[in-house]
Amino acid sequence: MAGTDTRAIEREIDRIRSLSLEDLRREWRRLCHSEPPRISRDLLVLALGYRLQEIEHDGLGKATRRKLQTMAKALQATGRVGATPSLSLKPGARLVREWGGGRTHTVTVTEEGFEYGGTIYPSLTRIARKITGAHWSGPRFFGLPAAGAERPNKGARDG
Repeated sequence: MAGTDTRAIEREIDRIRSLSLEDLRREWRRLCHSEPPRISRDLLVLALGYRLQEIEHDGLGKATRRKLQTMAKALQATGRVGATPSLSLKPGARLVREWGGGRTHTVTVTEEGFEYGGTIYPSLTRIARKITGAHWSGPRFFGLPAAGAERPNKGARDG
């Protein structure tokens, strides 16, 4: 970020490194507004350094928060902690689909979701519904491989 003073953060992290365990716990309460976790001094220093940067940079990005929320919902529903394989689209990627009498529809992946026709949508499925007027799996509509599906190995031979 343009307004970020990285030297100030580095000085603050150096200050934190010099604190006693009890002072680190007080610092945790001040920055995190909660009781400190029962972890080693070294981990507490790292966690506080992360927290300082999180405060300075306004926390996690929208895409990361969205992914964490999805993982939390999956954990509640299935009891599984591990992330499920998913297709990772980077901001700036473009998806193109021809539909409705040869009309070309272009979607751009953004940090906030997916941009189509000047509007940001939270999912490809909503865009597919807007284009077709019917329920479609958005990733399938745009020809993306299913999450966790193996991709063909180009040049590989059968048998």
